[in-house]
Amino acid sequence: MSKQASKWGDLRFQNVSESGMTLEDVMNRMLRFIGQDPRCAYHFVIGTDSQVFRGYTKFVTGIVLHRPGKGAWACYRVVVLPREVLSLREKLSYETSLSQELAAYFADDLLHMMEAPLLPYVYQGASLESFIDIDAGTEPVVNKTSLYVQEMVERVEASGVFLARVKPESYAASAYANRYTKRPVKKVM
Repeated sequence: MSKQASKWGDLRFQNVSESGMTLEDVMNRMLRFIGQDPRCAYHFVIGTDSQVFRGYTKFVTGIVLHRPGKGAWACYRVVVLPREVLSLREKLSYETSLSQELAAYFADDLLHMMEAPLLPYVYQGASLESFIDIDAGTEPVVNKTSLYVQEMVERVEASGVFLARVKPESYAASAYANRYTKRPVKKVM
């Protein structure tokens, strides 16, 4: 996989126990997690949330590998846009784009690498479903983002690889990534 590392750029990820992880590190952690229990069903989920601060907007993209009912491994990436994104549509669109950008790295070889250890156990319940979580809801009274849900879902599902999820199912964006958007960054370029 190291031959591909250069095409992945300089993506850096962190979680509660590690920082500075490359995409290759993330992939190795996820393969190790799958290897611990290859007979399970897995949800591979990418989702982005954001928070506007004075002078910049912080975007956090979470990657969650979830064994429903049996734990998860997760990490996140922070991107700072040096301006305040005040348009709800622009913010939601940029969040979706960041999730799609990250999903594109996994769409071919990396997803196949994640599926490989599960294949011998497919008839025992092993599976891998891939989702992009959109931090938007469909209920207009509760979610101002409801106007843009269909547009974002269509963008995600046009790839043909990842299914789109919205609130309340979109936990990678609305819960995991959201948790890390709240703290201001120390230095904005």
